[in-house]
Amino acid sequence: MRGFGSSIVSLFSSHGARILVLDLLTPSAGYYTPSPDSTSLIPSSATTSIYAVAADITSRDSWVEALKKVKELWAVVPDVVVNNAGWTYSNKPTLDVTDADFDRVFAINVKSVFLSTDVVLPAMLEAKLDDAVFVNVSSTAAIRPRPKLVWYNASKGAVSTATKALAVEYAPHKVRFNTVSPVAGNTPLLSKFAGSAEAGDTMSPQQLAQFHASIPIGRLSEGSDIANACLFLADAASNFITGIDIPVDGGRCV
Repeated sequence: MRGFGSSIVSLFSSHGARILVLDLLTPSAGYYTPSPDSTSLIPSSATTSIYAVAADITSRDSWVEALKKVKELWAVVPDVVVNNAGWTYSNKPTLDVTDADFDRVFAINVKSVFLSTDVVLPAMLEAKLDDAVFVNVSSTAAIRPRPKLVWYNASKGAVSTATKALAVEYAPHKVRFNTVSPVAGNTPLLSKFAGSAEAGDTMSPQQLAQFHASIPIGRLSEGSDIANACLFLADAASNFITGIDIPVDGGRCV
């Protein structure tokens, strides 16, 4: 696990959460602990609060197995789901986007949210939880779209709109849905957002400086920024908050 996900897992774990991590790149199922810098997970037999499995979030079977695993490990129904996984094709002219690019960006960014909701929400409703939460990681691209990433923007717009609609529909059942919308951050996808396909997804120092300059606070988002927003929305302190979006963007969307 890399990027924002590692920071989210690390912070939630430090607050006592028991976490099942779904990650396509998990080398083997088992217990893990955050690395000292919270940028990855490392196998550990000293903790039973973080369990990671290799899973394809675009597959219904993976979500069904994940729900079973939570019940098996901790004899509970999940009360929080954080949909953080995301992908984009390389920054390029819209007419160069392929069917495969389009299908993949919508499968990872949108279908995963659909599947998590369709599989986990019924279990939450049946359990009649006092406060259940979905936190969906969207993007500032849904608020202030950029050229040459049109269908990525559209996928995140779908996430944001669906989340608001779900919030209205399931508020009477005490299930909350909110989004966190990061500006581009120090993750492996940064060069795809701000570089170019022609340049092999690399960024020049000038491109990076321009990107920083477009954010009023003057820096990219960090994993801790996103994790803190997710934790707030997952916590009981926000139990009267549903259907909102928190832009974690250093002022870019103002």
